[in-house]
Amino acid sequence: MIGVSTVLMNQVETALINSAPRRWLQRWYETPWLLRLGGSLPPGARVLEIGCGPGYGTQLILDRFGAHHVDAVDLDPAMIDRARRRLGSYGDRVRLHQGDAADLHATLGAGNARYDAVFDFAIIHHIPDWRAALTEIARVLRPGGTFYFDEVTAHALARPTYRLLFDHPEHDRFTAEQFTAACHDVGLQVEARSFTRIRGDYLIGAARRT
Repeated sequence: MIGVSTVLMNQVETALINSAPRRWLQRWYETPWLLRLGGSLPPGARVLEIGCGPGYGTQLILDRFGAHHVDAVDLDPAMIDRARRRLGSYGDRVRLHQGDAADLHATLGAGNARYDAVFDFAIIHHIPDWRAALTEIARVLRPGGTFYFDEVTAHALARPTYRLLFDHPEHDRFTAEQFTAACHDVGLQVEARSFTRIRGDYLIGAARRT
């Protein structure tokens, strides 16, 4: 069942997510930054990706970060179908789940401290109750595990181009400071050296589960 606590992308943003420029950005910009700030994964790592979209980020998690297994979640069944076609060659190293990132127990039955890492390639700003999503991420991460995040802040979402082209929750948008503070509140430690702001619009980094 599709939950109600995450906003589905409109047609413009869906097209962008499935585009070659988006894949280029994930591969050549976001991934190197995340590796620099959060490091690679331990051998045999079990990973969760929230908002997997067409599965290109999942592919990078497997190939560039070295994940052994990835559970990938997305709210949109059409995205799950795309990801399934892209990731078929990885066999049982990938499991795809349709559902809500703000309720991971309902989506995939995830118990506490199950994953070595969780990846967020710019999905949490789509979730009205984004603090609930962070709480769920902290719950399923093992102590010492890493939360890799790449996020869009309230500053960017207020820009005319974002308002015109994309649909996002209107209330309780987060600044970089609010996002990192909320991470700390749920036991996700963000060190000053482990994240960076990009023009005040974007936030990319890694947090450790305490």
